[in-house]
Amino acid sequence: MTERHTHHAQAGTLYIVATPIGNLGDISQRALDTLKSVDVIACEDTRTSGKLLSFFNISTPTIAYHEHNADSQTARIIDMLNAGKSVALISDAGTPLISDPGFRLVRTAHEHSLPTVPIAGACAMVAALSVAGLPSDKFSFLGFLPAKSAARQSVLNDYKDRSETLIFYEAPHRICESVADMAAVFGGEREATLCREISKTFETIKKLPLADLLEFINNDANQQKGEIVLVIAGNKQPKTATNYDDWLLALAEELPPKKASGIVAQVLGIKKGEVYDRLLALQNNS
Repeated sequence: MTERHTHHAQAGTLYIVATPIGNLGDISQRALDTLKSVDVIACEDTRTSGKLLSFFNISTPTIAYHEHNADSQTARIIDMLNAGKSVALISDAGTPLISDPGFRLVRTAHEHSLPTVPIAGACAMVAALSVAGLPSDKFSFLGFLPAKSAARQSVLNDYKDRSETLIFYEAPHRICESVADMAAVFGGEREATLCREISKTFETIKKLPLADLLEFINNDANQQKGEIVLVIAGNKQPKTATNYDDWLLALAEELPPKKASGIVAQVLGIKKGEVYDRLLALQNNS
């Protein structure tokens, strides 16, 4: 029996293993033990992961698992697990499934009642949120925005009134255009933090209003390179309406008062009771 079969990995278990996002010291001892103990490591890119495994003297066999072969490889890995073999899934960097392949494999493992175990560790999204200087009690992670400006602005418009902190990944060649679109949709005064090359040699953490952040990035070509996370403050000015009387009364002519009030409240993002009371007051005064 080889050394990698003498550790604690349970037969037939799928391990989701976080790997470093930059500094190799980010990896945990538990992750190393797991990668040595499993029968197979499924990698997003076997060449990229091969460098990491070589550095830590891990000789466990690897197979490729990425978005282009996920269907066939999912079936293959499930067969391995059903046969009693243990498998670790890793991505090129960070925690698998966070804007990386793996969802289909984990879902299928659950469908087959196979045990899945997370091996926690580095995640660029969480690391960025922790240093962004923006509210972290409530946030939405939106991954990568569309490549085209029109589609990108459409997505941003859907979130411009949200009050929670927003987190995005972005490709370096699109960072200027994306921040420009964010400033256009959210307003140049909206606070934002650029987190670039987290845990690497040229790490940048810069918190500025979006308009100033765009200028900072445009003026420094180095900020247009590497792995980038953008953390954007939520909207602190919720939608209000000071004069919706006319169309509230018009709706009330066609619908019951509570229904009319509910529609107006939903569209404007205000309390239903407030709109209903306003409608009653208007009807009483007419």
